[in-house]
Amino acid sequence: MQQHIDSYDFTGKKAIVRVDFNVPLNEKFEITDDTRIRAAMPTLKKVLASGGSLVIMSHLGRPKGVTDKFSLRHILAHVSECLGVDVKFAPDCQKAQAEVAALKPGEALLLENLRFYAEEEGKPRGLADDAGEEEKKVAKAAVKASQKEFVKTLASYADCYINDAFGTAHRAHASTALIADYFPNDKMFGYLMEGEIKAIDNVLKNAQHPFTAIIGGSKVSSKLAVLENMLEKVDNLIIGGGMGYTFIKAEGGKIGNSLHEDDLIPQAKEILAKAKEKGVNIYLSVQTLVADDFSADANTLTVPSHEIPDGWEGVDAGPESLEIWGKVILDSKTVLWNGPVGVFEIPAFAKGTLKIAEYLAEATEKGAYTLVGGGDSVAAVTQMGYAGKVSYVSTGGGAMLEALEGKDLPGIAAIRE
Repeated sequence: MQQHIDSYDFTGKKAIVRVDFNVPLNEKFEITDDTRIRAAMPTLKKVLASGGSLVIMSHLGRPKGVTDKFSLRHILAHVSECLGVDVKFAPDCQKAQAEVAALKPGEALLLENLRFYAEEEGKPRGLADDAGEEEKKVAKAAVKASQKEFVKTLASYADCYINDAFGTAHRAHASTALIADYFPNDKMFGYLMEGEIKAIDNVLKNAQHPFTAIIGGSKVSSKLAVLENMLEKVDNLIIGGGMGYTFIKAEGGKIGNSLHEDDLIPQAKEILAKAKEKGVNIYLSVQTLVADDFSADANTLTVPSHEIPDGWEGVDAGPESLEIWGKVILDSKTVLWNGPVGVFEIPAFAKGTLKIAEYLAEATEKGAYTLVGGGDSVAAVTQMGYAGKVSYVSTGGGAMLEALEGKDLPGIAAIRE
């Protein structure tokens, strides 16, 4: 049975909390962006303030075994500083019994990187590239068998389980989904997860209309399921970024050397036809900034999106496209934004994406509900100082994407079951 963090009695109890402390580190192991750490603090502080103690677990990076580069000890001091207590450290997440037993109410313990063990992801490691199917099958079965003991050990550390790691909610890993079975009456979401779930529900289940989705990014293949699911929800669908050129080519446009996927032109045509049938307005770019090279010092021109010359490639949305999109966004009651509308990593080609961020802030001020999800979209609103000027900024790229595809996320389902 799912509990709620505000009403649960943590007095004298140990809570094991799955957080997402997968933060970027530089070569000196300094944190370059602590957003994910700060996002988990309300949940962690709630447990301590309510008389409980904390066993904090997370992954960092993609290690293939014990690797100092990915040790969570590098972030221990900063976690302690943010939490306001001297967080203790267990150098092995599977051998932390003594450290856990010593925990007193108001104290916190950080377990070493969960992914130092293959059992966290449930995938075998160290297989040769030429391993046969039978060998792979045996190795996978062995990891799955030992995974049960791995989960059982983690669960033995606590009286209740809190999942506050939305960034990994789409993974059916030991610490995000399987562990919840050991706490049938003592499992709950943290504040971050609750916020993410509410934000998703606000756009997928409870959206006010007109509802506009802005879907950008480089490839149609990575967002095809999102586009198809959005057609069932929205009034307006703005398709930008590199993926837009596949649609423009599907309409018979000349796209020069622009990024596109020929094999997905049939699906693009289907989406355009389905949108027309459902009365959904699709807005592609009508004017594009093009470059003669994929570099910051390339020559650029602004041309109609359906008439891009050979040797040139689309790198950003042009002013006319942005003006049309802006009117649509500002007339909306609900706006979802996932993915940039240009080559955001090159500042000269980031103007369109930054303008979208500006429009969302303005729409929010006018009373619209605005949700931003996806790495570059989040970077754009953050970079412009607009993160606090939209309704919600999601912390989970892959998890948000799968939610927008209409999938049930294992980390959410495990708590609700």
